Parts: sequence; C-alpha cells; structure tokens
Amino acid sequence: MSTYKDAGVDIDAGDRAVELMKVSIAKASRPEVMGGIGGFAGLFDASALKGFKQPLLATSTDGVGTKTEIARQMGIYDTIGEDLVAMVVDDLVVCGAEPLFMTDYIAVGKVIPERIAAIVSGIARGCQKANTALIGGETAEHPGLMSEDEFDIAGAATGAVDADKQLGAHRVQEGDLLIAMPASGFHANGYSLVRHILATQKLDLQKSYQGFEKSLGEILLTPTEIYTLDCLALIKAQHENLRTFSHITGGGLADNTARVIPDDLIAKYDRSTWSLPLEMEFMAKSASTPQADMERTWNVGVGMVAIVDPSIGDLAIKSLAARGMKAWVAGRIERHVGPGASSLEGQYKTR
Repeated sequence: MSTYKDAGVDIDAGDRAVELMKVSIAKASRPEVMGGIGGFAGLFDASALKGFKQPLLATSTDGVGTKTEIARQMGIYDTIGEDLVAMVVDDLVVCGAEPLFMTDYIAVGKVIPERIAAIVSGIARGCQKANTALIGGETAEHPGLMSEDEFDIAGAATGAVDADKQLGAHRVQEGDLLIAMPASGFHANGYSLVRHILATQKLDLQKSYQGFEKSLGEILLTPTEIYTLDCLALIKAQHENLRTFSHITGGGLADNTARVIPDDLIAKYDRSTWSLPLEMEFMAKSASTPQADMERTWNVGVGMVAIVDPSIGDLAIKSLAARGMKAWVAGRIERHVGPGASSLEGQYKTR
C-alpha cells in the first residue's frame, strides 16, 4: 500500500504550519481585507479605489534568489521573508503606486511547520512595514525534487496609482537631483557572486571577521530595507516636484537608474558622497573582485533613489530624515550627446 506520506508529502505537517502562521498573518492586514486565510482566494475591497480619478493597477512579482541558501546554511529563517516583501513592494512604489496586498509562494523539500512559520513571520513583518496586506499564499512540498532542508520563496503584490499622479521617466529633466537612500546591506541581489566568493576564499559564515560585530552569515542575512512608506510620504508631500524613484536591485546603481530616465539624459553619481559598505568592501577585497563588476552586481550602499527638482532637494532630505531615513544628494541628471549610460564617478568616501 502506498500513501501520499510515503511519497514524501505530509498533509498534517502542512496543516500544522498553517496554524502556526495564522498569528503572524493576522498582523499583516488592512481594513479592506475581506475574510481570513484558508479560502481559495484572498479578497480585497476595491471600493477603496473610488476616490481615484483614473486608478491604475500596478503589479510586481519577485523572489530573493540564492540568498535563501545562506538562510539554509545558517538555519535562520525569520528574516528572509522581509527580503521578499521589499523586492516586490519597492518596485511598485517607483511608479508612485501604493502597494495594497500581497501573496506568497513557498516551495520546500519537506514541510517543517516551525520553519514555514518562521519564513511567513518575516513576510508578515515586511508587509506590516509597508502597510501591505498579506491576503494569501501557498506552501508546496516537493519531495524528490528538493532536499529536505531546501526551500525557495516568491511573491507578488498589487498596488494602485492615479493616472495623473504616475511617476516615471516622462517627468525627469536635466538638472534634477539624485537623492540617495542607504541600503541595509546586500539586500537580495548578487548572492551568486557572494556565494562564489564564500566558496573560493573559504570564508566561514559562523565567523565574525575584523570590523564586524556579527558573524558573516548574520551580516549577509540582514533584511532588505523597505522604503515604501518613506517614498509614499515623499510623494504625498512633494508630488509636483518629485519625478520618480529607482529601486536599486540586480544590475546595480547606474543600470537601474538608467531604466527610469529618458534616453537623452544620463545620471551621474559622485562616489565621494558616500562610503562603500564595510561588508561589500570586505567581500570584494577577499576575492579581488573588480570595482566595475562589483558595481554592476551589488547596490554599493544605495537601495533607493529619488529623482527630484533641485528646488526641493534640501526639503526632501529633511522630510526623509524626519521619518528616520538618512538621505543625501548623490548626483544629478545631465544631458548627453551620442552613446552614453548612467555612471559613477570619483572615489568612495573613506570611512
């Protein structure tokens, strides 16, 4: 006799995981959410959009890549969910959209209820930080395809923005300022390079290297900063003079900024306005990684950029500071003739 459990799928463990995650999910809600978890679909009251003149729905989906492998090796599962939320909701806010609700997908080799609950607790915490409702999700057990301690996560979110308030390249002008917001670490990009350096240089995740207050593994698992509410507050206060944002993810600072400006303009960053994060400097030096390669792979210390009219540069920085978000003028938008791309110039500020 063969059973589903014999095949490697434990339905009872899945049910136990759902029970454990209910408390976390209940904290990641909004007034528009209808019903609770357990149904076949999450429901969100769209009448909230009646206040819009022409509501545009925005959607984004992403994962956290191979950062999950660091979490697996460290046995730390309650932070990776914040990375997932950040990767999704901060893409939405770039166009001015407010993230409304999110769903997640977790694939595992074996359902270990406490581990699933820890992952979901991080997702729920991230949703709270972004005022985004977590209205549904799926946990899939893949015996035979993934080892028992392997897992992967992905998520999707939906937001809304009024058509006449949409941000984007069409608003960007020559002379605009690049207001940088600091990254909290590697975020969730470039971990294939990170893991390559760990392997080739035989670095120990459990060791605290000189200059670090935590183990290398804990530093690498620092959750991605969630900028959503800071950006939305800036939009509300300075919409007329705010052009757009750039979420600095895979591809680095220059390439991601180039995505949100017109073809006849470039973004020029001055490296001397900030210091390269200690952990990135350490990893790059450990493997003699070329600066150009590092800058196209990691965020080099900048997680989000606001492009603003020069008239509100100081005000934007002060507004963000009032919310606890340090920011600074890191460069400006310039016109260019012929082939060109956004760039970083100068040398990083010494610590």
